[in-house]
Amino acid sequence: MVQKWFVAIAGNIGAGKSTLTSLISEKLGWEPFLEAVSDNPYLADFYQDMKRWSFHSQIFFLSRRLRHHYQLFQRPEAVVQDRTVYEDAEVFACNLYRQGLMSERDYASYREMYEVLSILLPPPDLVIYLRASVPVLMERIARRNRPFEREIAPEYLAQLNELYEAWIERFDLCPVLTVPSDNLDFVANSRHLDLIVDRMLERLRGREEVVFNGTKSGN
Repeated sequence: MVQKWFVAIAGNIGAGKSTLTSLISEKLGWEPFLEAVSDNPYLADFYQDMKRWSFHSQIFFLSRRLRHHYQLFQRPEAVVQDRTVYEDAEVFACNLYRQGLMSERDYASYREMYEVLSILLPPPDLVIYLRASVPVLMERIARRNRPFEREIAPEYLAQLNELYEAWIERFDLCPVLTVPSDNLDFVANSRHLDLIVDRMLERLRGREEVVFNGTKSGN
């Protein structure tokens, strides 16, 4: 019988979250849960007028991801999720506020809702954080050639990376496994995938810290 674990994968745009979710699922027979953003009814309006629609769009993303997070705990077997519920608030909504695209009042209301709900919701058993530099992110985004990502600027990715690092530094709701994904090509190199999976299972089984190429990872 498969141990009932819930692992969530976090990381910037282009870090490889969806790919790693699928690969872990295939390797271990876990149920994958991939991010879907196309059903957000505010998304088109948001891209046309970010300041007007940022709050509405983020509230939708938050409510949808909270629902998914809750549903994953009802699954009978192990699951691996592409993107955590925490990133919407700690990274993307925060960045909109810092850029002046969400008002202080809206951001305060959003944070209040997020903080209350995140306290009530049980955390995953493990968060895997894919750390990647901006040049690597830009290269991967260009390689997958998604039309809606073509205008993403390196400065924007750098802002998100800064917020990701600040968030992961203070995150303490569950263990974190930090993967230096600049140096681990888990798509082209099966040994790198095996290494990540091995370290993930070690962390789930209670090891306090693990090592990637001599570098300790984890909270």
